[in-house]
Order: sequence, then C-alpha cells, then structure tokens
Amino acid sequence: MEEKQVMSIIAEDGSIDEVEVILPFEFKDTKKAYVIYTKNEKDENGNVTVYVASVDRSKEEPVLGPISDEEEWNKIKDLLREISKLEMN
Repeated sequence: MEEKQVMSIIAEDGSIDEVEVILPFEFKDTKKAYVIYTKNEKDENGNVTVYVASVDRSKEEPVLGPISDEEEWNKIKDLLREISKLEMN
C-alpha cells in the first residue's frame, strides 16, 4: 500500500491544516509548479473535494498561491480529466 504524502498549509490567519498531497506536477513548457491536494472533505454527493494551487519555490519554504490565469486553469483541467480517465480504467 502506498504511503500518503502529507503537507502542512499555513493559512493567512496563521492556522495550520494537514492535507494529503494527491499529485505535485510541473508543466514543462512554462516551468510552473502545482500541487493537487485534499483535506478529505466530502461534498453533498459524497465526492472528495480536491484543491489545486500553484507552488512558488522562490522562497525558503514553498508558498501556495491561486491560479488566476484562464489558460493556465484550462491546462490543469485537461490534466485532471486525463488523470480521471486513467483512474477509471
């Protein structure tokens, strides 16, 4: 069984969440890094909620940020669809 990878996220208010990393990845063309993670929360349909954040590694500790560019977000959604197809097979 694969060991879960956990990371701590420090919110702006100083609170700390332990979250499970699903997939860290980087787009080779842009060299931008991202992480898909979950707090293992379930929505009203029983699906686990996942989050995607950009990763800024220019600081001593990596900093998670929003994805505000629509083209960037579309590439991430395409990747998530591909992962979903692989998981279904």
